[in-house]
Amino acid sequence: MRHPGLLARRPWVCTQCSSSARYFSVATSRAAAAQRGSKKSNLPESPARTRFAPSPTGYLHLGSLRTALFNYLLAKRTGGQFLLRIEDTDQKRTIPGAEQRLYEDLEWAGLHWDEGPTIGGPYGPYRQSERTSIYRTHTHDLINNGHAYRCFCSADRLDAFARHRSEAGLPPGYDRKCADITAEESEERAANGETHVVRLRVEGYPMFDDLVYGKTGQNRSPNKLDLIERVYDDPILLKSDGHPTYHLANVVDDHCMKITHVIRGTEWMPSTPLHVALYNAFKWTPPRFGHVPLLVDKSGQKLSKRNADIDLTYFQDKQGIFATTLVNFAALLGWSHTNKSDIFNLEELEQIFNLKITRGNTVVAFEKLWFLQKAHAQRFAATGGPQFEEMVSKVTQVVEDTYPAAQLSPILQSRPLSEYITPLLQADAKSYTNATEFVDRNATFFTTTLDRPAYTPTANSNSQTTTNPIPISALHTAAAALSLVPPSHWTIESHRFNITSYDGALPTDSESPPPPTEIPEEEHRKARIAADKAFKKELYHYLRWALSASAPGPGIPETMTILGRDETLRRLQEARELTGGLTGPKKKVKGKPMQEGDRSWMGSLGSL
Repeated sequence: MRHPGLLARRPWVCTQCSSSARYFSVATSRAAAAQRGSKKSNLPESPARTRFAPSPTGYLHLGSLRTALFNYLLAKRTGGQFLLRIEDTDQKRTIPGAEQRLYEDLEWAGLHWDEGPTIGGPYGPYRQSERTSIYRTHTHDLINNGHAYRCFCSADRLDAFARHRSEAGLPPGYDRKCADITAEESEERAANGETHVVRLRVEGYPMFDDLVYGKTGQNRSPNKLDLIERVYDDPILLKSDGHPTYHLANVVDDHCMKITHVIRGTEWMPSTPLHVALYNAFKWTPPRFGHVPLLVDKSGQKLSKRNADIDLTYFQDKQGIFATTLVNFAALLGWSHTNKSDIFNLEELEQIFNLKITRGNTVVAFEKLWFLQKAHAQRFAATGGPQFEEMVSKVTQVVEDTYPAAQLSPILQSRPLSEYITPLLQADAKSYTNATEFVDRNATFFTTTLDRPAYTPTANSNSQTTTNPIPISALHTAAAALSLVPPSHWTIESHRFNITSYDGALPTDSESPPPPTEIPEEEHRKARIAADKAFKKELYHYLRWALSASAPGPGIPETMTILGRDETLRRLQEARELTGGLTGPKKKVKGKPMQEGDRSWMGSLGSL
């Protein structure tokens, strides 16, 4: 019903609200197929239109990435649309270049919007600073229907009123001094340029049904009667400069852009009853709201720049985190699933996302981030493609920046550096965190000078027996045999097979006595197996010391293949010389130069 005394006006219809429904329609059959079992996961049964509405007063942080991601995934999971809207009405706090950075960060994360700045859409413009006339017109409609009024109170009066209530120990509020001004007087004073704001005449702050928290809200009275006067919670909708407050712009934009679901942080829950009240004043149906938990550190404190709530460029540039990793990590912050593994790329998340979101604060444990980084590195190394090529490129650049070409040349020989790094990444992807740390970890692959500690046998070989330890000469013999593989067979498979097939239980000296005949055959077999196992363990230990100075890294077969035959032989010979004094006079391995394809030196291994 029209408020008494208000001027009659013809109803205004927003062009955005009345846009063609053709663009909004989507393949509902696809959405329906995706929603089987949606009741259990809270998914809507029709396509969802969601939005991410950042402000260019800052950059994209982990928490805001999660908000954008959940809205994006809900839209994609239901066959709907994901919108980007820039809330740039606070021009004083806008950071130059922040809007462009927002676009770049979202695109880096793979969150491509269906409507928004740079691509347009039927419900634009998608920057709030370009929608001021829309907000003013909608505000005037609220004034006309009695749900809003102009407030001409000066800043001094409002300040004195607030101070008066504060000194009396009373909560803030407004006394509606201007609410009873007639429509004619209000229009005239506004037309004469008198400074004013527009306030919502609050009829109540209703409860609302949250997708995560269920029925919630304050359900409180719009006015408060105390010992001094009656005051009201009548929030400002339009500021004195003609620009909207966040609450007005947010509600008008979501309605005009036909947003069906709003996923946002719990810090916005106190504002939601006001938003619902504003929807009711407009006689609009509000979207469904879902509030996701607050991100906190291990001590329970809200994330801040001090404790890792830094913008995305830190993860990209400083830590070298993959976009896939960070998206995977953000998705797990407060969201649960039934899959056995936590490792997902964006496409996989689009297929399984639901609204099973936890209610309590979510602790951000960055150990999980590094676990996911290594897991995705292994995926990239196994499947190849652009992401693995980017890994190779970044590691190559770090090596070139760290090591002089003259130092790399003897190892690379005729191989391009990227071709040398490719198998190294494939072999040690399980340990990849970022390019710099990967190069540091595998430093022995980029130098011919190894700083080996003194060789110390493994504990098991020393405790095997004091009368029959594994002699260093046996390790020299095995290493020499393994290194004589010709170039045509210098592969990971060949090295792995030869090491596995080498019988470490056989005597290495022709003068070694045969086993006593009185030992039962089964005990003799078990003893041979145990001796071979102990020998293999010591051989691996020796080869890692010889080839990489005992540094962790790829397996021995992979290391030999990556280093190449010449560098492997040089390192084994260097290691032999360093350990020759451990057994007295050196013994030479008898033999003659191998011909291409000749495997006779391997004895029984030659036929394998």
